Amino acid sequence: MADENEEIEDGVDGEEAEGGKKKPGIMKLALFIGLPVLILVLGGTAAFLLLSGGGDDEHQVAEAGEHGEVTDGHGGGDGHGGGSGADLAVATLPDLIVSITDANGRNSLLTLQLSFETPDEHLLESLVEEDGETLTADGRRLVDLYMGFLRELRPDDLSGSAGYQRIRMELLRRAELVLGEERVSAVLITNVLIV
Repeated sequence: MADENEEIEDGVDGEEAEGGKKKPGIMKLALFIGLPVLILVLGGTAAFLLLSGGGDDEHQVAEAGEHGEVTDGHGGGDGHGGGSGADLAVATLPDLIVSITDANGRNSLLTLQLSFETPDEHLLESLVEEDGETLTADGRRLVDLYMGFLRELRPDDLSGSAGYQRIRMELLRRAELVLGEERVSAVLITNVLIV
């Protein structure tokens, strides 16, 4: 009986047991200590890479301002300390009404009211005639670009703050193409209705 207990104790310590074979005590120890350490190192490396780097698109979305404009990370793009908006005018387009299709093929009407933050106080005059409803040549080109983009949207694209942020950035990019980058600083979605 005492011999059997000695063999069991020898097997636990990883020493030779019956038949001259070594018990896997050191291997178990390496697995139970080494594997968690390896997992922690790999997880820490992955977390570092995710938090510190990324592509240009992720960087722009992370640094995007409140209304979709991409800042240089130094407190605003107007050079007046923080972009308070005191020197910005607001130009509002007439409502845009677009037919969109959901994933099931059902049609819905999307009504958007858009405003532009702009340092150019005459921007509205270059988009809309004096009657407030008739569009100028620049206004028609801008609405044409917007309609093409908005028709491709699905109702799911408008869900959540990330969806609105992406749409504002796309609308801002199209406004900058038509009007010039210096004339529009942000696109504001002031009203959305899906029927």
